[in-house]
Amino acid sequence: MDVRPSGLHHVTAIAGDPQRNVDFYLQVLGLRLVKRTVNFDAPDTYHLYYGDEAGTPGSILTFFPWPGAPRGRRGTGQTTTVGFSVPEGSLGWWADRLRAAGVESEEPVTRAGEDVLALYDPDGLRLELVASPSPDTRPPWESGPVPGDRAVRGLHAVTMSEGGPDPTAALLTDRLGFRLADEGDGRFRFAAGDGGPGALVDVVAQPAAPRGLVAAGTVHHVAWRAPDDPAQESWRSALVASGIDVTPILDRRYFHSIYFREPGGVLFEIATDNPGFATDEPVAELGTGLRLPPWLEPERARIEAALPELKIP
Repeated sequence: MDVRPSGLHHVTAIAGDPQRNVDFYLQVLGLRLVKRTVNFDAPDTYHLYYGDEAGTPGSILTFFPWPGAPRGRRGTGQTTTVGFSVPEGSLGWWADRLRAAGVESEEPVTRAGEDVLALYDPDGLRLELVASPSPDTRPPWESGPVPGDRAVRGLHAVTMSEGGPDPTAALLTDRLGFRLADEGDGRFRFAAGDGGPGALVDVVAQPAAPRGLVAAGTVHHVAWRAPDDPAQESWRSALVASGIDVTPILDRRYFHSIYFREPGGVLFEIATDNPGFATDEPVAELGTGLRLPPWLEPERARIEAALPELKIP
């Protein structure tokens, strides 16, 4: 069975204050809150999912927000940037919007034929808005605060910083089915499937950089798409056979997951497309209430009492 990925499924990061996180990603970036649940492994904190209207795999950025969490450090062995795809010609509009909202950002640059605007969320997580000449036909969320002809289409790429990129590159190409699509100035771009927005990972060589520290404002893990359970099971078997330490398959309610670390230390996940975010609430009501998996429902009262109140715009 083919176990090659089709692209990014989601990225999970760590934040501090959950209300500040919600306000930024809903009101500034214009994403939709598609699921409000808890960290299944530590249910005293939220797990917030942002994405397009239906929470399509490839559009999702999630957060574990811990109030008072210390600030992390970007460095090697870490995913240091999360890129979102936006329409060509929209970066000037976005620069004005970010400036008006008081968001820290950088001057737009052109890199590998793409126009890129870097910015930082309230916890210091580095994001990029990428306007690529490659067409991105994914529909925007039309009901958000950002006009549809400017709105985020989904994830574009992630950037991983490595002290020495060769072992990571070998894993991506030899074990995970990626192909080298571009390289230059110490940056190596790998593509999954047909490539294009949502199916890219950049590996940057930074031998002099310090080791990254995962805490608030940094990425916890990157998830790649598996179309279904049989494909994931085949992928896990192939990884185990190659000597990689992989977790058992875990039920994350909205997808099934396995986890392992690439040679540089970045935590990878392989997540199934199904069952999806509409499994416990209709698409029209995504993110409107706290959803718990069946095994945590008996503890709902205690969990709700421990969580800070969230006001959803």
